Amino acid sequence: MKKVELTMSLLMGISLSLILSLTGTLSSGTFTFPSFVSSFLISVVISMFITRIIPMQKISSVLCERLKLQKESISGRLFETLVSDLLMSPLMTFIMVFMAYKQAVAHGARIPFGTMLMKAEILSFAVAYIAIFLLMPIFLKIALKKADKNPQSFK
Repeated sequence: MKKVELTMSLLMGISLSLILSLTGTLSSGTFTFPSFVSSFLISVVISMFITRIIPMQKISSVLCERLKLQKESISGRLFETLVSDLLMSPLMTFIMVFMAYKQAVAHGARIPFGTMLMKAEILSFAVAYIAIFLLMPIFLKIALKKADKNPQSFK
């Protein structure tokens, strides 16, 4: 199971970092390739750190059990996505926005941090929710196949 969890962490971390970095740099209004790449790389490091510390699958499984949700059902998947999104995107977004804010202020920009953060949190939460919902089952199949595991054994 550790191999499956590691593969899921890598796949989800890299894909969410890519999607959220692209979303953040595009929504900033000043997209540059170097800013996207640096945002992506920093985001990958942050997401790998988060996924290694927080046992996403265990937390969502326990919560689904307590709420009597079947993980395979649509309500179970929607809830599991919400849990994963709540654990990942707010912290990643806060760190990335804080770094962007510091850089903008260092270049003379006068922007309110709170407004910048709230807009980014709302946008990234929505984008990450959709990405997690769509990608998690695909990546789980890939991880299980790579580990030669039966899909039923991970539920």
